[in-house]
Amino acid sequence: RMIQIYNSLTRSKEEFAPLGDEVKIYVCGVTVYDDSHLGHALSSIVFDVLTRYLEYRGFKVRKVQNFTDVDDKIINRAREDGISTEEVTDKYIRSFFQSIDGLNVQRATVHPRATEDMPEIIELICRLVDGGSAYASNGSVYYRVRDKSDYGKLSGQNIDEMLESSRIDIEEGKEDPSDFALWKAVKPDEPQWESPWGPGRPGWHIECSAMAFKHLGEQIDIHGGGLDLIFPHHENEIAQSESASGAVPFSKIWMHNGLLRTSGATMSKSLGNAFNVNSALEEYSSDAIRLWILQSHYRTNPLLDKKLIETAERSMRRIRQTVDIESGDSGDSVDFTSYEQRFIEAMDDDLNTPKALASVFDLCREINRGRDNQMDVSGAVETVRRLTGVLGLSLGTPPKKVGLSDREIEALVQARKNARADKRWDEADSVRDQLAASGISISDTGEDTVWSRD
Repeated sequence: RMIQIYNSLTRSKEEFAPLGDEVKIYVCGVTVYDDSHLGHALSSIVFDVLTRYLEYRGFKVRKVQNFTDVDDKIINRAREDGISTEEVTDKYIRSFFQSIDGLNVQRATVHPRATEDMPEIIELICRLVDGGSAYASNGSVYYRVRDKSDYGKLSGQNIDEMLESSRIDIEEGKEDPSDFALWKAVKPDEPQWESPWGPGRPGWHIECSAMAFKHLGEQIDIHGGGLDLIFPHHENEIAQSESASGAVPFSKIWMHNGLLRTSGATMSKSLGNAFNVNSALEEYSSDAIRLWILQSHYRTNPLLDKKLIETAERSMRRIRQTVDIESGDSGDSVDFTSYEQRFIEAMDDDLNTPKALASVFDLCREINRGRDNQMDVSGAVETVRRLTGVLGLSLGTPPKKVGLSDREIEALVQARKNARADKRWDEADSVRDQLAASGISISDTGEDTVWSRD
């Protein structure tokens, strides 16, 4: 049986056959100027499960996930915090690893940083300039979008419609408003590198092509990322990569995960700060967060809702209880092969994790029935452990929830009263959110504030 994966480029499911001995996967990583949130977790978990499943099916995988560590947002954060850009990026790279390790996401084979691969980035831009698909202007370098006849093949947009919808400002020095920057001449106080065009820093798109070329080669099997990256990021990656390599397809398959939905402004109310991965992991097990994400197909947009994660936590408890009870009976064995077969069929069909999970839950029910009938369930339990492992579920116990003490609650209620008296409404709201996240509801009656535990 072949694995089928939906390819955003052809808009259809395709049989997966790697180009060589190992599967080469590139996943767009984070821009490191803040802590990772559950939207980043969604993408990390999806591509972690892809890697684990390919390995389970016998493939050898080499995965690269980059860090964008030079960017306007990083420069702004450094100014705000009064520290260097290196301190900002080091801090948030550490935070990213804490998040993915906590979510039981296997680290990629390589996690390159743009700033460490600068020679390769500059060399790739030189190739594009020498080949005529890019040009230097005022110390910057731009890619000639109209030179690529199939530009727009991933997003399905044509250049003039795109320009109209995005109303790109005409930068001075561009031949055409649709051209994009490969190298940016910088202002004096920004991070900069020497280049043939003068001091500057790379554009966002070129980094990923250069890092993919360096760590995987000019043709890869799967390029992954969120749906929000299709245009312009991935579209531009394809254009510049194929112009540089002489039109060999840059990636055979383009895989895009959906994006988290939040129910409008209620997100902070219902979740407190669980939107931040490291905070969420203080409240829930990595298994609950993974299960909540994997219960939706990776191409859909799951809803971020505390209740859904809590339901997933209860479901994980059922699985753990099923596999933790010793099985000493020597009667007939519970048949588990059909469940593993169903799991494989679901995963082969474009990584259908909801269906794959259904087969695991059905097998757990079968184990519990078999146990009641004094059957041997050891093989079935082993299968549950193996299949949950493919989904990256560790079957570990969730963190103990430590509630706020009465004294802490009183102090927060008082802090909120003070903020309201001084008309610091945002602060008052954020204290209320903090209390709500800890299961404390408050009501204001005149001058008095009454609180109760939910």
